[in-house]
Amino acid sequence: MRKLSGYAGLVVGVVAIAMSVYHVYARLTVYAPDQQALLYITLAFSLVLSFLLWPRSKNATLGRVPWEDLALAGLSLACIGYMFANYDYIVNRFPTAESLTRMDMAVGITATLLVLEATRRTIGASLPIVAIVFLLYGFSGPWLYGWLYHRGLSLELTIDQTYFTTEGIFGVPMTVAATYVILFIIFGTFLEKSGAGQFFMNFANAIAGGSRGGPGKVSVVSSSLFGTISGSAVANVMVDGWLTIPMMKKTGFKPEAAAAIEAVASTGGQIMPPIMGAAAFVMAEFQGVSYTQVMIAAAIPALFYYGALFAAVHFNAVRSGLKGLPREELPVLGHIMLRQGHLFLPVIVLLALLLFGFTPTYGAIMATLALVAISWLRPSTALGWRACLEGLRDGAVQTVPVAMACASAGIVIGIVLQTGLALRFTAFLIDFTYGSLLPALLITMVAGVILGMGMPTTPAYIMQAALLVPAIMKLGVEPMAAHMFAFYFSCLSAVTPPVALAVYAAASIGGAGLWASGVQAMKFAAAGFIVPFFFIYNPALLFEGPWPEILRAMLTGTIGVIVLAASLEGYFLRVATWFERGLFFVAAMLLIDPNAITDVIGLGLLVIGLLVQKVRTTRPTIAPETTT
Repeated sequence: MRKLSGYAGLVVGVVAIAMSVYHVYARLTVYAPDQQALLYITLAFSLVLSFLLWPRSKNATLGRVPWEDLALAGLSLACIGYMFANYDYIVNRFPTAESLTRMDMAVGITATLLVLEATRRTIGASLPIVAIVFLLYGFSGPWLYGWLYHRGLSLELTIDQTYFTTEGIFGVPMTVAATYVILFIIFGTFLEKSGAGQFFMNFANAIAGGSRGGPGKVSVVSSSLFGTISGSAVANVMVDGWLTIPMMKKTGFKPEAAAAIEAVASTGGQIMPPIMGAAAFVMAEFQGVSYTQVMIAAAIPALFYYGALFAAVHFNAVRSGLKGLPREELPVLGHIMLRQGHLFLPVIVLLALLLFGFTPTYGAIMATLALVAISWLRPSTALGWRACLEGLRDGAVQTVPVAMACASAGIVIGIVLQTGLALRFTAFLIDFTYGSLLPALLITMVAGVILGMGMPTTPAYIMQAALLVPAIMKLGVEPMAAHMFAFYFSCLSAVTPPVALAVYAAASIGGAGLWASGVQAMKFAAAGFIVPFFFIYNPALLFEGPWPEILRAMLTGTIGVIVLAASLEGYFLRVATWFERGLFFVAAMLLIDPNAITDVIGLGLLVIGLLVQKVRTTRPTIAPETTT
């Protein structure tokens, strides 16, 4: 991204601040333009900032904006301006029934190309390539066979669907970016400006830094908290990792283990309530439910994810004889809470507003205003006018990649709807798996990981929601469970080799091997790969069902993920034999499954395993592999 200064930096800063201010204004007043106009304005801001801030290539000049990028920004404004100049005609016409004019076609084609190029600049080429493939699929339907066959789309019909309706670029994903995502990103940038990131790190150090493997546990706690600020796994790594990875290496963790712990902890930020990644808002919109319902449903799986990771770090450290940080190097919890504890309050305000039924947009704005006021309780955290302007500017800039990803994903959804691909693919998947749910879930898991390797979580999830989730639901899975399943594996692609972006970022900081770090990350993230299969078969893990069943599932599942960590790390009361590890693994699977019978059997196997460890007097005949 370009680092502009002087007049150019001032102009871009004003544009970005205007984008944030407008979106806050649009949520607070009844005089703002309607939803369709809001989407046009969001795309206009996003396209302009894309061409002004992101160069066409890595080798381009970063200190200035070349004339061709200025031209593209101007062309973007012209395309959106055309929509406003013909607003009544566009809004009131019958899409795909009334023919487009030559000027309509020219504007639609130009705008679509601009969206694809802006997406390529901001998040990479993978998603634009996928969008282009789907566009070509729309044209080539008559020449295809089997479930891929369709009657074919004309160029006019494709452009109409893509740019002049609410089922293409201006569809559900862009609606989510324009209404929810930008406001939560602004809240996150204000939290960052207040020093919340450093507070989370100090807080984690104070409560966990002195225990065995303390720096690893600090990484788990601080990264889960930092998810409040950023829903990006890579961003979490780049902020937390510079502190936690060197600390872990200093106390005895090998570079690969340190990188893996940080990558897995940072990836969980997207699944950690109350503020999750942008895909969670898209999920709520697709299902027609409130974001609060998605947030509540995600709570138990997130608890299992971080509980398993925390336990794995602990068992790993105890088995390897690692110590924590010296107490004199640790902050005092009381002092930290006294000086910066008030920074927890805005997050509590947001959570309370959501739970009491207020809309996410209202909650995000009120929490941001509360943060500004609360920050003045201590001079060291006070947000002055300059910090507020920087927060508004950074919030808009960080929204641009999300908005462009949503716009390009909308192109794909438009083609899927026009060609009927989703219905035919659902039928194909059901036939291919012979109506069996487990193979369909495995295919969805693999697809989510593969899609997430080349693009951010949000578009990766959207692709699955369009094609795979309907098939899972057809096989009898509840909508929330089906969408959450796809969402989880879109997130976990960040720690799944060969393209594990969070692992790459962490390994570059720790000087670790990429493959070794990736393998370790998959082991540390084991609960994330296993738990989604269980909440598919029993929605109690998503807070659906009677309270006694939910509480039992939460309790036994928490025990289960701890036992799972012990099995994979090869340590519980002592270093485990392969027999004991196998026993613990089976017990863990039975305990995570929220079924009364499996819970009783799992607890029984756990007790047997612990007794075997307690009475065994010999060392293991096969020592487990050391990961630190």
